Amino acid sequence: MAARIRKGDIVLVTTGKSKGQRGEVLRVFPAADRAIVQGAAMARHHTKPTGMGQPGGIIDKEATIHMSNLKLVDPKSEKPTKVGFRVLEGGRKVRVAKATGEVIEG
Repeated sequence: MAARIRKGDIVLVTTGKSKGQRGEVLRVFPAADRAIVQGAAMARHHTKPTGMGQPGGIIDKEATIHMSNLKLVDPKSEKPTKVGFRVLEGGRKVRVAKATGEVIEG
């Protein structure tokens, strides 16, 4: 299945403790249907020191969010939208914003 949300997209978190936050997708895990969004779903990890110059302690890190809890922000209208697909004349498949019908680049 084609990816509706990709690395580098700006998304809106629709549910959970980070509801309403916008951020850039840092990494996508297609097999698990999850993504890491910058600044959203922060989790605390307790780490041990790992050699010289790597102190241990409590580190805040982004956790994964399920794709169903994310909505792509349309780059042109700056509003969250659903994503559809369209095949162009050259046979290229592109993502399309359902709200405006505009092709999403990237």
